[in-house]
Amino acid sequence: MTHALIVIDVQNDFCPGGALAVPGGDAVVAPINAMMPEFDAVILTQDWHPSGHSSFASSHSGKAPFDMTEMPYGPQVLWPDHCVQGTPGADFHPDLRTEADLILRKGFRAQIDSYSAFFENDHETPTGLEGYLRSRGIDRLTMAGLATDFCVHFSAVDAAKLGFAVTVRLDACRAIDLDRSLAAALSAMKEAGVTLA
Repeated sequence: MTHALIVIDVQNDFCPGGALAVPGGDAVVAPINAMMPEFDAVILTQDWHPSGHSSFASSHSGKAPFDMTEMPYGPQVLWPDHCVQGTPGADFHPDLRTEADLILRKGFRAQIDSYSAFFENDHETPTGLEGYLRSRGIDRLTMAGLATDFCVHFSAVDAAKLGFAVTVRLDACRAIDLDRSLAAALSAMKEAGVTLA
C-alpha cells in the first residue's frame, strides 16, 4: 500500500446552494469518483464544526462573514456558519462515492479552526492522519476536493512538509479565491514541492 487519494471536504455546504458554496464545487464529484479505483486507499475528510464555532462570523459581535480576526494561533478568516455537526450541510455531496478506508473529521474543537487534514490551524495539534498513513505504509498522496486555496492547499503543504510525495489534481478541485487567495495558494504549494497536475 503506497498511494492514497485524499478527498477534501466534498460536503453540501461547500457546493452550490450551501452555506459556504465554492463556485462550481459540485463539479469535483464526477472526476473524484472516477479516479478512486486507481488508488490503494481512499480517505475522505469532513469539516465537522460544533454550533457557535469560533471561526464563524456569527460568534463575533459586529463581524461579518469573510472579515479577518486575530485568534491566539494567528489571523483567521471568519466564515458563514457551515458544516455544523449533524446538519445536512455537513453531509457529503449525495453523488460522492463514500466507500472509503477512513473518514477523518476536522474542525470539531470549538476554539480552533482546522483547514489542513493533518493539523489544526495552530499548525501543532495533529488530527492523527499522519499516523494512520504511516501505519498503512502509505507514502504517496494525491489530493482533490474543496477548496483549492484553503483546505486542499493547507493539507498539501503540511503533507509535503511531513515528507509525503504530494500531487494535487487541480481538475478535481475548485477554489473560493478570496482576495487572490488562489494565486497565493498555488504559489505556496509549488514552493513546498507539491506537484500540481
